[in-house]
Amino acid sequence: CVAVGDLNNDTQLDMIITNHGSHNVSVFLGYGNGSFANQTTYATDAFPYGLAVSDFNNDTRLDIVVANYYGNTVSVLLGYGNGSFANQVTYPAGFYPAFIAIGDFNNDTLLDIVVTNPDNNTVSVFLGYGNGSFANRVEYSTGTYPVFVVVADFNNDTYLDIVVTNYYDNTISVLLGYGNGSFAMQMTYSTGDGPIGLAIGDLNNDTRLDIVASSAGNNTIGVLLGYGNGSFASQKTYLTGAYPYSLAVGDFNNDTRPDIVVTNFLGNTVSVLLRYDRGAMKNEITFTPSAGAHLAFVAVSDFNNDSLLDIVVANYGSNNLGVILGYENGTFGNEMIFSTGLESHPYLIAINDFNRDGQVDIAVVNRGTKSLSTFLGKGNGTFESQANYSTGFDFAPLAVGVDDFNSDGR
Repeated sequence: CVAVGDLNNDTQLDMIITNHGSHNVSVFLGYGNGSFANQTTYATDAFPYGLAVSDFNNDTRLDIVVANYYGNTVSVLLGYGNGSFANQVTYPAGFYPAFIAIGDFNNDTLLDIVVTNPDNNTVSVFLGYGNGSFANRVEYSTGTYPVFVVVADFNNDTYLDIVVTNYYDNTISVLLGYGNGSFAMQMTYSTGDGPIGLAIGDLNNDTRLDIVASSAGNNTIGVLLGYGNGSFASQKTYLTGAYPYSLAVGDFNNDTRPDIVVTNFLGNTVSVLLRYDRGAMKNEITFTPSAGAHLAFVAVSDFNNDSLLDIVVANYGSNNLGVILGYENGTFGNEMIFSTGLESHPYLIAINDFNRDGQVDIAVVNRGTKSLSTFLGKGNGTFESQANYSTGFDFAPLAVGVDDFNSDGR
């Protein structure tokens, strides 16, 4: 639930956070120097969870869509382009809608929405009219308890398809799009126990998309190589630490082959798996942060301007961020620790250049202190001291996205 981008093409970034405890979203307008104004909140339905931002009414202003877990709805808040938003319009979804993806499912150049419904084992598809409103949902069956969702073209027909992780029946579901807004019945593929994390990429350089899923129940990740026709080979599994959670794909050793990094929440480790041939992975490289770290989400970027990917992890249990700098041979330096505050419990990460100095910065959502922290990058892999922004005393922020909502260059 982390998104980064410039929503109005003026090169400055703002932030948005979903607050499930108070049933609203917080918008923080950026000053362009890495600092932000106090929050403005906008009501949603009950327990906002997944979040996405895009332009749903073709007015060049970014809008917000939120999945409301207890409300069984999706909320759409249209942006005015000055940093404020219209009141929500809600659309009924399935039971306990969780995560959201957006794309053009019927090739009309208008954006549509798909949301996972864990409690009735479906995804809901909402086709957009291009004016900020949406058709009633159409539901498609998945496996048991679908959680994360990604959209991509898996069969090279130029139409978007859907993939979801099904936590309770240990599968992923692939639904191929017909290009008219409808989808074929699911095809399911076995994973390990309790698939959570989901990522896609061309892992074997055959120009066909592949799928990676982390399975928390048996401490593995599964790689499913795509045939390019919408079907996939059986998974190849690789051991990780305990309870693999968040995934990212990137080339960490500059061999032009995608590699995988995963946080192991209960194992208190980071696993990096380097690819060596036809989509197969080498044995994992493991990093151990401070004791009791309970790593949550992971992100990758180049923090020290050496053209090599580095890693940042949210250490939920030890109340800090861990930055691990990458070397060209696929090895990494020792973890550098940056505190997020006592009992902060950092969870979600967003990365971008928030003060426009050409260096990558980090924003993190802290569930313990109900706050947002920013760390401004110095370009050498280190960061300035954090700045904290409160999201309210009874809020529990669950997702974060960033962009420029008020067209002021901030």
